[in-house]
Amino acid sequence: MIDLITAILVIVGALFAFAAGLGVLRLPDVLIRMHASTKAGTLGCGLILVAVAVYFGETGVVARSIAAIIFLLATAPIAAHMIGRAAYRTGVPMWRGTSIDELAQANEKNDKPDP
Repeated sequence: MIDLITAILVIVGALFAFAAGLGVLRLPDVLIRMHASTKAGTLGCGLILVAVAVYFGETGVVARSIAAIIFLLATAPIAAHMIGRAAYRTGVPMWRGTSIDELAQANEKNDKPDP
């Protein structure tokens, strides 16, 4: 039974990791790609780490898996924010389908550049 649960977790995690890679490859601009890489990638890695914890079941392995999952959940949003901010500030062009640029509107309203 543990083998079946582990297999399902690994397969679902791999599918999310594949979706993240496909999103990075196919999506139109850096801000949208950032969501694919951080959201789906984190979920995929997290599910694979849960599979490792379930399969081995040892206290040390489970503790390391939980620590890695917490690290992923803590760092992925920060990394995504920094990637998006760096891309915006360096002038990476947005997808032409982007209709709202709230940061540009806020900067125009305040008449000051983005800090």
